[in-house]
Amino acid sequence: MNAPKSSPLAVLPATSETPQGARPVSLLPPGWPRPKGYANGMMAEGRLVVTGGVVGWDESGVFPATFVAQVRQALANIVAILAEGGAGPDKLMRLTWYVVDMEEYTSNLKAIGEAYRDVVGAHYPAMALVQVVRLVEPAARVEIEATAVVGH
Repeated sequence: MNAPKSSPLAVLPATSETPQGARPVSLLPPGWPRPKGYANGMMAEGRLVVTGGVVGWDESGVFPATFVAQVRQALANIVAILAEGGAGPDKLMRLTWYVVDMEEYTSNLKAIGEAYRDVVGAHYPAMALVQVVRLVEPAARVEIEATAVVGH
């Protein structure tokens, strides 16, 4: 049996002056359309920084009233956790979003994008979005897991 032929991936550097391994790079197979707001895959070298499921509560455990405000706070909480591991949001490799209502997410895409860029910047790692029945915290509308790589 013949092994399937693999085509080379297009590697999209984060910036032209950034050395390989110092910052994550986006992976895009040849001929694939460029995704909007996320990456198909990411590559980096260094130390792994991983969060648990992060919800959008503040330091007192209080949730904002709206979905978008919870997204903003969850992302801010992720940035704070990454900082503890020596990473900034530009080192994110993957985000997995868990939402309790997909319609709530899709009907707020513009505001979510604005909140994302305000907190994370214009860095778009690989992402997955999953609707779940509920989250552990009853007031939570969104929970996000993050993976980052800090250069060596």
